[in-house]
Amino acid sequence: MVCLGLAAGLLAGCESKKGEHSERHYHKEAKLMAEAKVSKDDAEKTALTKVPNGSLKDSEIEKEPGRLIWSFEFTTPDSTNITEVNVDGMTGEVVNVESEKPENDHD
Repeated sequence: MVCLGLAAGLLAGCESKKGEHSERHYHKEAKLMAEAKVSKDDAEKTALTKVPNGSLKDSEIEKEPGRLIWSFEFTTPDSTNITEVNVDGMTGEVVNVESEKPENDHD
């Protein structure tokens, strides 16, 4: 019984930490979005010009050295690879386009 109680308490603590991490990530991303001069929608439209038949898999905004970047990951029907397009959050210009194999995608 004691072990069962300890295990339940440990699991509850892990879930609490996970929730705190998600909340901190959300607030950090909201702060970065407020700093950006280019909206997510506009950046996504720009990114799609580089992957016209792409389907959005994931997106995020992040601070890279010296830049605020919108990062978009797309899948395409003609490939198993993921195409990542990074758009400058201040200017709206495409910073780079990379193709990666799904097993190398570490979110």
